[in-house]
Amino acid sequence: KPIGTPPMWIAARDPDSHNFAVQNGCNVMVTPLMKGDEEVVDLKNKFEAALANNPDVPRPQLMVLRHTHVHAADNPEGWKVGASAIAKFYRTFDAWFGNKQTPVNGFLAPSPEEKFKERPEFELENIRKNTMIGTPEEIIPRIRYYQELGVDEFSFWCDNSLPHAEKKKSLELFIKHVVPAFR
Repeated sequence: KPIGTPPMWIAARDPDSHNFAVQNGCNVMVTPLMKGDEEVVDLKNKFEAALANNPDVPRPQLMVLRHTHVHAADNPEGWKVGASAIAKFYRTFDAWFGNKQTPVNGFLAPSPEEKFKERPEFELENIRKNTMIGTPEEIIPRIRYYQELGVDEFSFWCDNSLPHAEKKKSLELFIKHVVPAFR
């Protein structure tokens, strides 16, 4: 058991992991993955249930980890870069969990796009809607909504298969244009 004082965070999706985190005085990080904001609400409700189950424990913080890609307003098609990269991330995630190929130098090729033709959550428009993709003006109200739900922290998830320079550009836009709205 850690004896230091940094806050501990536990990733939670099911009620048992929420309860475990709260019972043990840990903060909770939730990840809605490819699901929309209704999943954030569901995860928030699981967190609230864990709080109700543990009324004598001080309220920990709740963080949402979201795949995020910010693009400039003068590039209306910029969202497609992020959505395509996040789709590739999840196809690669599928390849790891499918366990049907051998990694080469620690890397796996993503599962083929054809495998997901019947899965609407892999359509770029749905990835755009269900993850945190957009201009700063589009992203700010969504994060404010998370605040209204009782989310304390937002975590910018940039593990999305884009090259470093693209990730950096997105993060810089987030820092310059989104973060000031929350100070």
